[in-house]
Amino acid sequence: MNEFQTLKSDITQCRLVESALDIDAPLAVGEIIFKVDKFGFSANNVTYAAAGDQLGYWQFFPASDNDAGKWGIIPVWGFADAVASNVEGVNLGERVFGYFPTSGYLKMQDVKVFDNRLIDGAEHRSKLPPGYNTYRRVDKESAYDRSEDNLRMLLWPLYITSYCLWDSLQDKGWHGAGQVLVVSASSKTSIGLAYALAADEKAPTSIGLTSKGNQNWVESLGLYDRTVNYDAIENIDASIPTVIVDMSGNSNLLADIHAHLGKNLVHCLNVGLTHWSEGGKDTGIAKEKREFFFAPSHIQMRMKEWGPEEFEKRSSLFIHESSKKSTDWMVIEKLAGVEKLAEIYSDVCEGKLAPEKALVVEL
Repeated sequence: MNEFQTLKSDITQCRLVESALDIDAPLAVGEIIFKVDKFGFSANNVTYAAAGDQLGYWQFFPASDNDAGKWGIIPVWGFADAVASNVEGVNLGERVFGYFPTSGYLKMQDVKVFDNRLIDGAEHRSKLPPGYNTYRRVDKESAYDRSEDNLRMLLWPLYITSYCLWDSLQDKGWHGAGQVLVVSASSKTSIGLAYALAADEKAPTSIGLTSKGNQNWVESLGLYDRTVNYDAIENIDASIPTVIVDMSGNSNLLADIHAHLGKNLVHCLNVGLTHWSEGGKDTGIAKEKREFFFAPSHIQMRMKEWGPEEFEKRSSLFIHESSKKSTDWMVIEKLAGVEKLAEIYSDVCEGKLAPEKALVVEL
């Protein structure tokens, strides 16, 4: 059973290591071992790696054979089935959806059991965002359809962020902007936001900013009001107050946009790192005009304001409808095991995958 590990100091480097988890050892009370069935992998997971130290993503799943602490495990969203349980109410074969290591198994500890979810109470995860420690008991869902597993694990983690971005923008009156500039418009989280903007009659004009190579494809989606490529920033109307939603993390690009828009850059939400290697430099955007958007924080805020059930109702409706629409353009490529992921990983890091492609790793 191999673990797929990433070098923390250079996330383009990976290795396969035999897992130290003994799946045959007796379980303590409160422990469950889940066998990972499948998981999705995309540029979003590379973002987890790029922000691994900053946001604590390396802490979720400690890597085996890693005394020096140089290697980490990138978290992924997927499905798994219980193969051993010492938790009352959780039987062998129970299926869950949630956050998993890029490996074959996960042992949960001090598991908290609820009607529709499980919470991994392992000590090393206790201070991490609770949404990542929560596992959906899909067999308890009346509408669960196993044939939709791929859509759920590929798009739910992205479109929940898309929903939160839209909700935050409209809640804050679009920061007074007359147009929303979505940077890295071909990314799936951007596309999810574009679905939300297109469905909102009160939303400002949306502009998708993308590469020349992806421009025609982005335009073919018919979601953004306008599509502009990175080499034609001057075609963005700088006289209109503009809010930026940046999925790229490309500091030089943001500096160029800032120089073009000037005082009419009213706010910048930094979300993703699709261009993670181009980050970390000064963009010139004033501190009070930029913020790092962390979806789990927004979710927690809305759950307190609306209640968990109402947030779930609103966000799930959007995600379900948008995911169904995405079947018109998304092409799923299935990989057999983490060994195949290791072969294609560098292409994901370098942004070489076609925007319509989505990877499913089956174990």
